[in-house]
Amino acid sequence: MTSEQDDTQGPGTDGRESGADEVVLDPWGSSSVGDYQSLFAEFGIEEFEDVLPGVPTPHYLMRRGVIFGHREYDRVAAAMRADEPFAALSGFMPTGDPHIGHKLVFDELIWHQNRGGDTYALIADLEAHSARGMTWVDIDKHARDYLLSLLALGFDPEAGHIYRQSTNRTVQDLAFALGSHANFSELQAIYGFDGETNVSHMQSVITQMADILYPQLDRPVPTVIPVGPDQDPHVRLARDLAARTRYFGVTEAYASFETDAGERTVLATAYEARDEYAADPAQPRCAEAADWLAEHRPASNGEVLDSAVTRLRNAGNEPLRPRVRVLDRNATEAAFSALIEAIEGEKRVYDAHVDAFDLDRDEVASLAREIEVEHDGFGFVPPSSIYHRFMTGLTGGKMSSSIPASHISLLDDPETGYDKVRAATTGGRETAELQRELGGRADECPVYELYAYLLAADDDTFATRVYEECVNGERLCGDCKEQAAELMRDFLADHQERREEVAAEFDVLEELIEGSRDVR
Repeated sequence: MTSEQDDTQGPGTDGRESGADEVVLDPWGSSSVGDYQSLFAEFGIEEFEDVLPGVPTPHYLMRRGVIFGHREYDRVAAAMRADEPFAALSGFMPTGDPHIGHKLVFDELIWHQNRGGDTYALIADLEAHSARGMTWVDIDKHARDYLLSLLALGFDPEAGHIYRQSTNRTVQDLAFALGSHANFSELQAIYGFDGETNVSHMQSVITQMADILYPQLDRPVPTVIPVGPDQDPHVRLARDLAARTRYFGVTEAYASFETDAGERTVLATAYEARDEYAADPAQPRCAEAADWLAEHRPASNGEVLDSAVTRLRNAGNEPLRPRVRVLDRNATEAAFSALIEAIEGEKRVYDAHVDAFDLDRDEVASLAREIEVEHDGFGFVPPSSIYHRFMTGLTGGKMSSSIPASHISLLDDPETGYDKVRAATTGGRETAELQRELGGRADECPVYELYAYLLAADDDTFATRVYEECVNGERLCGDCKEQAAELMRDFLADHQERREEVAAEFDVLEELIEGSRDVR
């Protein structure tokens, strides 16, 4: 969930990295995404363009496809549209200088804050110490640099929250509570931990789960975590833990017996077809539905269909009737009793669940969360996430802090930034003549990425013009790099001037940063 310098690398804007042949999502390694499209099928990440029309005044990173994927971001977008509460959080592992790759996350947090979100920026110092072996002195030095850039870019510490993992006792207490819902086998499967993994490293994972869910401690709200795709394992585990801690599970059912999602789809098909087989379509019987399904065998997984038919036959003449089911997962006796009492209309009460017939699923889910929170439960909304593409290194391949020429630090002297861009690899042709004839390869060009991700800022017309002039052969690499280098020099000069202004106020601002470190 944290962003660090070696994690920023990448694809061209067509979503492929040269030479990469598999998807590896490692939160602490030099992750490589060979094909962004495969993330949709392999990990269940959804395409951001599907939710983009519902995002009010989207950020240019969204409009240009730099933010390419999400998990349930529609929850957050809906809250924005309705002017309802939502939150945003991301973290930074302070293991080196902040650079232009980190600026993507800084910008995403600031944009959500400006859209009314309750926004959190955390310094993952426990993770840096346990996973990277950083000293506390170095951690605090780098943390200061990260915060100065975040604040210089526009994050409002009075409206938002900044904290360090190591000194936020509430986060640590939440991590302890979440840890009782996870085990070593699970961490081993997700992260590849083994007998050589130190316990502090494992503990830092659960602390990150607490970070992700921390914005919902006061009240459950849709929450977005802006990250690179290498951090998706953290997001998935946090979503699982959010569900495991819930008092109640809300699902749909058609009879008294339990079913899985596939079986419920089969039962829904049978219910919709009740006019074809039921003696009384107003009250179809399970046995009747079983006979119809066995004869007609609608398209579905054969094993799932057979299982559904068996369950229906065993239920005999029980009515087949849709209802919303609330399962008692971790509820106290008082909370379960309160839920039963709060459900209006017809209901059926069982030892471990209650069925509601007159309320829809959203109504029941909202009621269940309300009862849970009233009875000291968390009521977490599954955290959402958005994923941005990694930036390509200026020398090609991945961007890495271990290769100074491949990246531009936000602390680089403006002239150094200028020189790095002037020396950058491009997607240009071998000669100017070929460039004019065939056009440049902007989709494979680290310099064009600088325009799209940073230098064009909010000016889509400028970004588009640079792209079209390149691919049409009107723009040659030398002039293009010169323009980009000058813009980078100006950006760094402006940013560092603002950093100096923030630094002059830092003693005052530090009072707003929760849990300043005292121990080295």
